Amino acid sequence: MNFAALGEPKGKRCYGFSAGWSLALFTFSLSKEIRNGPDCEIKGQGFAIWRKQKIQRAYKKLLKKERYVNPQKNVGYTEDYPEHLKHLYLAEEEMLRKHQKPKHKPVVLEEKETRTSNNVIQRKLKAKTSNQKAKEDYEKIKTERNEKKEVSKKRREEREKAQKLYKQKKMETYKILSKRTRKGQPNLNLQMEYLLQKIEQKA
Repeated sequence: MNFAALGEPKGKRCYGFSAGWSLALFTFSLSKEIRNGPDCEIKGQGFAIWRKQKIQRAYKKLLKKERYVNPQKNVGYTEDYPEHLKHLYLAEEEMLRKHQKPKHKPVVLEEKETRTSNNVIQRKLKAKTSNQKAKEDYEKIKTERNEKKEVSKKRREEREKAQKLYKQKKMETYKILSKRTRKGQPNLNLQMEYLLQKIEQKA
């Protein structure tokens, strides 16, 4: 390998960022020369080998997945052994099959699809849209307002009735107490009767 032929990067000597950049270019070209030179044993190893290794890894992963999903462990007892011992090996094969069932059974796609569709429908039924929620809130507020209005109406009516009764009683007492004799003096007899009635009512 002739390193002298490569030499330093062309142009003036520079310092700082540009100097670093030119040095990087020089080292890259040097490494390329070494890799593809006549004395290189690892000539051609680069992107192609990296791609090959990547494909190999992917293939191994696929194989692992297939083994995990469909484990095929066929025991060939029936072909290699004599007929008088076949029944024993068949029984042993059945036992092995029972014990070596895959832990995660592959679920049928149709069943999965039906389940997912049912789940989606149930979620849609349960989940309410923003418009439905707003309507429900409005109806609740409306019913609460109506109830409050009815309660306030009843209270008002009761208050009005009580006020009417109070005014009637006041008027009656006023009429009794305002009665006078022919001479214009207050009628004491009527007043005394009214007071006696009040005392009796309280007692």
